[in-house]
Amino acid sequence: MDRPRRRSAAAVACFAASLAAGLALAADAPAPIRALNWVAPGADLTRAIATQPTECLAKSRDPATARKVEIGRAAFRTPVLLGGQAARAGLACETCHRDGRDNPDFHFPGISGAPGTADVTQSLFSTHRGDGIDNPKPIPDLSGPKAKLKIDQAPQGRALESFIHGLVVEEFDGPEPSPAVLEGLAAYVRALNAAACPRATREPVNVRRLMDDARRAVLAARDAQSRGDRATAVLMLASARTRLGLIDERFAGAERIVALRAALIAASARLGQTQAALRDADAAADPAALDRWLADSRQLEGDLVAAEPGSLFDAKRLQSAMTRRLPA
Repeated sequence: MDRPRRRSAAAVACFAASLAAGLALAADAPAPIRALNWVAPGADLTRAIATQPTECLAKSRDPATARKVEIGRAAFRTPVLLGGQAARAGLACETCHRDGRDNPDFHFPGISGAPGTADVTQSLFSTHRGDGIDNPKPIPDLSGPKAKLKIDQAPQGRALESFIHGLVVEEFDGPEPSPAVLEGLAAYVRALNAAACPRATREPVNVRRLMDDARRAVLAARDAQSRGDRATAVLMLASARTRLGLIDERFAGAERIVALRAALIAASARLGQTQAALRDADAAADPAALDRWLADSRQLEGDLVAAEPGSLFDAKRLQSAMTRRLPA
């Protein structure tokens, strides 16, 4: 086995520059989908961007556990959880673990070796655990056999909670997660189970799925708000807005649906207003604002679905956009 290689100062500086630049290949040829910036060269881009693995999530009959899982599921899907350089690059837990699985197409500049690997002790992401050694490891499938995973997931010892806490605040220099978010993330990972995998292994990335994610996050935010847990509610709304952002980027450049994009941006702004009120300890957030947003989201979803064929959710349009981006 080869020894881990020390990363040169020049390589680190080069990667820092690319990260600060937003990882675009060129100013005149931005990636139509941000996630293209961390797809392995030579990967089937339509498969990697137009589809996703199906989620192997076991449903809990215990309402308290189900509530925790929904909090963790939403936190798993927003870069805001990790903070720092990861958030600036747009990386969330789900970037490496798509729908809680692995990601064989993942290839991040300066972080990956072979496709589907990541160096979690990279100094640019962590001032705590950066070791200066190039040692990317395979990304595990969190829905795989529990015995093969690195950390014991038994709830009694809380080893999983401790591991996740270290991952957020040390591996990624992220902000301290609220107790409910930390417990939720552990509950979500525990609920990922191969026995719960649907028959279909992949599904299309589409408006309905992303809007469903957004609503689930808003519901988790509403519940946290009702319990007086402002910090958790703010992160849940960040997750919902992340999903709306993923929808918006696939409608970019579609001239016929400018008004529809404006409605999508307005929907995100409404959630932002509630976030701002929740961050301000002296402000009273309207308890019915999220209920109104949830009700209005159905009409917005219907309009977006109707316009979906003219967007980059359409596989042929996506392939065309990616082909035009490739250098001659």
